[in-house]
Amino acid sequence: MPSAEPSPTGGAFHRFIADAARTGSLVVQPRMGFADPALMRTGLIATRAADATTVGTLTLDSFTRVGDYAAAARAIAQDHHLNGYPLVSMPIETTTGLLDGVHGPGFPVQVRHGSAQPGRIVEALIAAGLDATEGGPVSYCLPYGRTPLATSVRAWAEACLRLAALREAGTEPHLETFGGCMLGQLCPPSLLVALSVLEAMFFRQHGLRSISLSYAQQTSREQDEEAVHALRALAADHLPDTSWHVVVYAYMGVYPETWDGALRLVADAARLAVRTGATRLIVKTPAESARIPSVEENVIALETAAAAARATRPAAPPPSTGVEAEARSLVEAVLHLHDDLGQALIRAFAHGYLDVPFCLHPDNAGRTRSFISDRGRLEWSRTGSLPLGRPTAAQPSRRLTSSGLLQALNHVKNRYDDPAARLDRAS
Repeated sequence: MPSAEPSPTGGAFHRFIADAARTGSLVVQPRMGFADPALMRTGLIATRAADATTVGTLTLDSFTRVGDYAAAARAIAQDHHLNGYPLVSMPIETTTGLLDGVHGPGFPVQVRHGSAQPGRIVEALIAAGLDATEGGPVSYCLPYGRTPLATSVRAWAEACLRLAALREAGTEPHLETFGGCMLGQLCPPSLLVALSVLEAMFFRQHGLRSISLSYAQQTSREQDEEAVHALRALAADHLPDTSWHVVVYAYMGVYPETWDGALRLVADAARLAVRTGATRLIVKTPAESARIPSVEENVIALETAAAAARATRPAAPPPSTGVEAEARSLVEAVLHLHDDLGQALIRAFAHGYLDVPFCLHPDNAGRTRSFISDRGRLEWSRTGSLPLGRPTAAQPSRRLTSSGLLQALNHVKNRYDDPAARLDRAS
């Protein structure tokens, strides 16, 4: 199902993605972030030069993510290592300098961060001349700390309005949900789809009109394809007056340790994106399981994904197993709680209508659980108060033990690291 036709003018990120969608090119993007401005610039230049249709990324450091800007500033001053680019604490002239001659209509750059309270980050990216970022009031709150959900909702509402104000100056800002990536793994796809749609609707309610909806590759190709098609269907229904596209993430959980296994997983993520009509793919690298990847390793992952995408064609949706129906039930139940999406999300978690398996945040009810079936699919073993709208197929007998949880967490890693595994490469 096609996304809404984008407006002909707008921000650099908005225009670039719209143009790629019209030509059928899969946009591939790294999760790249370096504290050293020279290295960050080198990484952006290498991303732009890769044999792929690419956009750039400034991934921010963990101090900035949690709002400890003073610690980030001290690290800069003392030349200490950071695990990303300290956008808020870096002089604006430094950031605009590293972007000069690199960022532009032919190569937009998105800021990726992980913050439940992104106000200062949004201010800094706008000051640097950027117009795209990602996250969400749920997906950048529950997995990453103990910030109250209500605090995150307020902060994200303000950040959305600040971004949306760019339209008054002729720039169409872009915001991407992270809801389809909750905890990275072991979250059944219907909940991922529902969270991504609800965050997108939250963005729309607060003024955004250029939006992407995320979905992270999980444990089963067929189930993932069904989920992405469900995400597209719900987005078409609930975002009628926005320009939207789907962005697939290469698997976000415990990653293969072998070079070959990691790249095969990235290639399969690219195939998933193309087969389901997604427009963009966030890649991971062969070094992902061990350390922060180098520029060269990022480029290898980008080019591996692009090559797999070029060899793949869109495919018809697989037979339905109920992913879309479950996602619709979750979304509709939340929408009935309050006209304001932020208040609806807060109430939904309080009632357990939204409940993320294995999430320890105090605002998450913690009554749901999942397991990986014998067919490799993510299924519910306990549904808590989820309003799934039909008798659930949850299987209490399949509840995970501690050893079973460890095995489930390593399921994808072990599958792709096994040299004898025969992985389906259908394209």
